[in-house]
Amino acid sequence: MTTPCDEYAIDTLARLDALLGALSDASLHKEVPYVHPAYRAMIEASPFAVLATTGPGGLDASPRGDPPGFVQLQDDKTLLLPERRGNNRADSLRNIVADPRVALLFLMPGVGETLRVNGRARISVAPDLLARFVVNGQLPKCVVVVDVETVFFQCARAIQRSRLWDAVPPGTPRPVPTPGAILASITHGAFDGAAYDKELPARQQATLY
Repeated sequence: MTTPCDEYAIDTLARLDALLGALSDASLHKEVPYVHPAYRAMIEASPFAVLATTGPGGLDASPRGDPPGFVQLQDDKTLLLPERRGNNRADSLRNIVADPRVALLFLMPGVGETLRVNGRARISVAPDLLARFVVNGQLPKCVVVVDVETVFFQCARAIQRSRLWDAVPPGTPRPVPTPGAILASITHGAFDGAAYDKELPARQQATLY
């Protein structure tokens, strides 16, 4: 039996190109195979990044954050990303062991543009690398070393449309369930969500590093 064709599906590059139109000159010129000084400034100003990886279990996108400049440049082709304490799922690290391809998205508060970095990563526990990222006397678990392949900025439209950096008025109610409420719901009450939420702030502060 022949599968019916979806006339509205964009399922070829030709259809996609016809839909989107021509690529702008700026979109072509902004991509470089190294960390340009202007892009270095963006990385040094960023306190938050999303690390995307792929592995046998599929794709993963994981948040990373610390004071601005927490991702360091070893040179204009190499980024160093400290791995802090977490819940030990280590989805990103497990993926990197299996497949080194990674992507990073850097955000800067108040700035509409974001920065995208693609490359290949490896995990290191070299003492000299760990020592670069000591905070409160604590070493990171390891350092993700990213060999840069492409770098470019993303335009501000998504940040503008989302109004991400608009100030949230004090006292604004939380719009989503708490972590404890989520766990209690998923486990049909077997997990003590109220106790989890009560203990979480102190536990997070005690284990930031």
